[in-house]
Amino acid sequence: MRPSDYPPPFSPSEFIAAPREPEIEVGVLIVGAGPAGLACAIRLGQLLEETPELAERLGEVPVAVLEKGKQPGSHLLSGAVVNPRSLRRLFKDRVPTHEMPFFGRVEHESVYFLTAKRAMRIPAPPTMRNSGNYAASLSQLGRWLAGQAEEVGAVILPETTGHKLLVGDGRVRGVKTGDKGRGRNGEELPNFVPGDEVQAKVTVLAEGTQGHLTGIALDRFALQGDNPQVWALGVKEVWKVAKPLGRVIHTMGWPLRPGAKYREFGGSFIYPMGEDMITIGMVVGLDYRDVELSVHDVLQELKTHPLVRKLVEGGERIAWGAKTIPEGGFLALPKRLHAPGLLIVGDGAGLVNVPALKGIHYAVESGRLAAEAAFSALQRGEAPGRRGALVGYDEALEQSFVWRDLKQVRNMRPAFGRGFWLGGAMAGAMTASRGNFPPGDASLEHDAEQELIRTDRAKRYPVPDGKLTFDKLSSVFLSGNQTRDDAPNHLRVRDRVPPEIAELWTRMCPAQVYEVGDDAGDGDVQVEVTPSNCVQCGAITAKGGRLTPPEGGSGPEYKLT
Repeated sequence: MRPSDYPPPFSPSEFIAAPREPEIEVGVLIVGAGPAGLACAIRLGQLLEETPELAERLGEVPVAVLEKGKQPGSHLLSGAVVNPRSLRRLFKDRVPTHEMPFFGRVEHESVYFLTAKRAMRIPAPPTMRNSGNYAASLSQLGRWLAGQAEEVGAVILPETTGHKLLVGDGRVRGVKTGDKGRGRNGEELPNFVPGDEVQAKVTVLAEGTQGHLTGIALDRFALQGDNPQVWALGVKEVWKVAKPLGRVIHTMGWPLRPGAKYREFGGSFIYPMGEDMITIGMVVGLDYRDVELSVHDVLQELKTHPLVRKLVEGGERIAWGAKTIPEGGFLALPKRLHAPGLLIVGDGAGLVNVPALKGIHYAVESGRLAAEAAFSALQRGEAPGRRGALVGYDEALEQSFVWRDLKQVRNMRPAFGRGFWLGGAMAGAMTASRGNFPPGDASLEHDAEQELIRTDRAKRYPVPDGKLTFDKLSSVFLSGNQTRDDAPNHLRVRDRVPPEIAELWTRMCPAQVYEVGDDAGDGDVQVEVTPSNCVQCGAITAKGGRLTPPEGGSGPEYKLT
């Protein structure tokens, strides 16, 4: 049995519309106020400051950024230890590194292999070394970048989703934003406000992981590469603690199982956040097979280990969140990252280096390069909707360190599909050979194509005590979730499935959105959905459902993640 056998009621054509008379016109429209989108807005602002004639031609709003959260940063979550390379290139001498919102420079780090009771320190693999990088909160970094973008003229529109892609004459012409004020069944409430058509000369999709319009564009313009994207789910907590951590910690091994039949690839991170906070997170690949696996509960289990328990003992959990991470890397990149009138950047393009646990600086660099390609295509005598007008973005990315880094580690993630020990040995050979051994490219399978098994995995999860270990609902509350209880359901799943599929979704979801319902006959059960719990992590899209845009302003209100 595979989740892919039960596809959701969803068609990409639902989310493509022909443009009408424009309601709002902008020069460049950026969908998503994450690091890629905001870097794009900042670089465009810098370039337009130097060319006021072009800025005037682009109209009253040369650069607009749509953000689906309450504010920039509301939906941003990462570890995070940031390589500052791309931010320094973006700002040059305008903003020194010490003025960026970092908690501090990484001076010390440790990597451990865990068993249930022991922690064995091992040498840090070359890909995981972080000396000279900086600990950060991505949500805080996002809010700071938004301020920088506004300073150079970008207009940021919060609580606004990109719902449909406007396509006319074979090119992207902007987006239709989502309605607000509809009830659970789609009916118009007294505060109903219809979405607007926002038309632009260039549209940049910077939606991040599991980007809705990104998926629509990949399908509409046949941009998919040779391999499907694969995903991991990360769940993290922020703790207020009495003693500063002073180092970056990564772990592998327990509580995940090493056997190839489980396909449990992942590990944990523990990062300092100044003198009185730390963040603890667990990341697990979504190609796992056991219906009883729950990343949220594996994180709770991790905290019972002596190494981790002593770090948080006496502390207080003050934040929680969850997000998917694209893990396909170089192998899963689209064959093109542009189409007429369109550019795709950041996590939406899959620019994540899984062995190095890095993606933020790739997102920033891709946003910067996209801005420069858009700027070139907007010059007199050029037309950004012309086929090939934006190919300079792909060419610049292919010449960048982003491309080189991803190519070197391209085969590491699929190697771990053979189990921890064999995968680790193969990864070592790939590191030593800079990706030249073994030659060629591995292949990837959709996460939803993995055949399911059932074990007694759930028996190992600790009972939540509200001090060290916590249940899912109290965690959702800590995310600051803003979703109305009567908001329309933005999650597409089959409402009748075999019990194994229903349990898979129930266990997988970190926010307790899905529950196994009543017997539906013929061996199936009902799937009960509580969309107001959703923190928009995107895991359901990887495992047989589909996340679509919720109402703007709904979802988590992350402040420290």
